[in-house]
Amino acid sequence: MKRLLTAALALASSLALAGCGQDAPPPGTTVLSYASPYPPGHPFSKADAEWMAYVTKASAGRLQIRPYWAGALISSEMSMEEVRHGVADIGLITPIYARGGSHVQRVQAGFYGGVKSIEGQVSVYKCLSDRFPDLRNEIHGLHVLAVQGGNFLGVITRSRPVTKLSDLRGLRLRAPSENLDVLRELGADPVNMPMGEVYSALAKGVIDGVIAPADTFKSLHFAEVAPHYANLRFARGAYPARAISEERWQTLPADLRAVMTQGQVVWENALTRELTKAETDGIAFGKSHGVSFTQVSAQDQQAFDALYNRYAARAAKAMVRFGADATPIFHEAQALIARSQGGAVSACSAYQTKDVK
Repeated sequence: MKRLLTAALALASSLALAGCGQDAPPPGTTVLSYASPYPPGHPFSKADAEWMAYVTKASAGRLQIRPYWAGALISSEMSMEEVRHGVADIGLITPIYARGGSHVQRVQAGFYGGVKSIEGQVSVYKCLSDRFPDLRNEIHGLHVLAVQGGNFLGVITRSRPVTKLSDLRGLRLRAPSENLDVLRELGADPVNMPMGEVYSALAKGVIDGVIAPADTFKSLHFAEVAPHYANLRFARGAYPARAISEERWQTLPADLRAVMTQGQVVWENALTRELTKAETDGIAFGKSHGVSFTQVSAQDQQAFDALYNRYAARAAKAMVRFGADATPIFHEAQALIARSQGGAVSACSAYQTKDVK
């Protein structure tokens, strides 16, 4: 890891030098680098650009953000370490996919069964983070600038539609690792493979379908090889997704820190809009290319949510092997979702100020 970080820091220095040909900012201007593994046209990046424009305007030009897209500065799997060590001032981080050190962050993303919106995901996470120090401790050295949710997953199939839970039986489905046990319980044959291999596997009949959001009909061209989508909602959770190193944060003037703090809701709202738009575009694209869309019954969705939560509770309990007890986090997430009917949480629990270990 040390060698990789050294190489990344060297790359950061060379990119900074390469940028010296740009016009120097006016005196008194703070320029921060922002790094993302995604290209500038990606929905995430469009939201990032909206936030950059906001903080520049809100600071009257005293704060400028210099973006580095498409993995030019940081990687996906080591982004938290790279931002902590100053490879970039600000970066897109993915603690739920990190290879180590963020076990509770990863497992909590599966505690949101019954949530009905991206806004709900984000507000539940913020309440959980306020109350449980295990979540905050895993992102030590970072100051969170935005929390991100995600579009819900459905069932995309190539040969026959899924209209009820029993239709999953016997289907070989590519699915995220946190959903494998749930699908096995329902009689499916789930497998995990890189998303980049799914199109080919669907085209060749190696798999019968994939658990994925509807935006993939357009973004990954799944409409060409899998013409059925079942809106069996696989819940997803939120996580801290944009951050600046705590060390760099403390060097900023108080007024610029205030601008960035106020900009958190701007960033989160932009991410929600872009994700929602991507889903809407994917559905429209799928329909225009002959994809059939089906809705499972409310009873089947309720049964699925109960099963999903049962396995989430098991995963929470299993965190003891990492020295953490995630069961209280699971119960609190479910209590918040139930009280808000699955939408955005208007207020956290009355005991939100009490840290629970």
